[in-house]
Amino acid sequence: MTALEKATGDVVLKFEPFVLHVLCQELQDAQLLHSVAIDSGFRNSGITVGRGGKITMAVRSTHCLEVPLSHKGKLMVSEEYIEFLVHVANCKMEEN
Repeated sequence: MTALEKATGDVVLKFEPFVLHVLCQELQDAQLLHSVAIDSGFRNSGITVGRGGKITMAVRSTHCLEVPLSHKGKLMVSEEYIEFLVHVANCKMEEN
């Protein structure tokens, strides 16, 4: 709260979800890992094949949060709401 009171610009509370990049030797390996990730609840997971044939499997969580708190130095939400957001972000961290 002290930092928010001193802010002169825009402040955003942002929680980034878990991401794990795995380099795979074969496409079948990436597909198997992708299936396991999806079945485990990591719905934003995907496979990327680079120009040189490099196969990367990204395991991604969906637990993200981005909420503006202040604009041009003016607090736009209550302290109670910020405490609620911190609780939500901490729960998302636990789920991650």
